[in-house]
Amino acid sequence: MQRSPNILLIPGTSSSPHLRENLAGAGLSLSDEDVAELDSIGR
Repeated sequence: MQRSPNILLIPGTSSSPHLRENLAGAGLSLSDEDVAELDSIGR
């Protein structure tokens, strides 16, 4: 969601712990350096 407001999220989970992890992820904020490092993976 940090890259573009046009990302389509596909909701769903197989367990309550996964749901809690997914909800906690909404509160994360990545620095520009973090995003650049993730973008470089697999290139």
